[in-house]
Amino acid sequence: MSRKVEVLLVDDLDGGTAEESVEFGIDGKSYQIDLSSENAKELRETLSPFLQGARKVPQSGPGRKGQQGRKKAAGGSSRRAAEIRSWAKQAGKQVNDRGRIPAEIVAEYEAAHR
Repeated sequence: MSRKVEVLLVDDLDGGTAEESVEFGIDGKSYQIDLSSENAKELRETLSPFLQGARKVPQSGPGRKGQQGRKKAAGGSSRRAAEIRSWAKQAGKQVNDRGRIPAEIVAEYEAAHR
């Protein structure tokens, strides 16, 4: 039996169609929000002056020993992994339905959703 899973993103601000999930952090807490391209652009433009003056902090945590500043291939969540798999399949890339997603595919997904 085969199964096809599609992930539809809804903009968390206006309820419209979202094209990407944006991750950000403040005060030691991490957040993720699904946004349309327009709302994601507005968020990035709003944060831009603060990011220009900020310092990057190396990431660490479970499963990231020796890889500070580098995300896990699946992005750390099953929802994100499903989004990446769906995108990869629609883009004609070969990706397994289970297991680790190759870092190259994750990087391509992230580049396409900036």
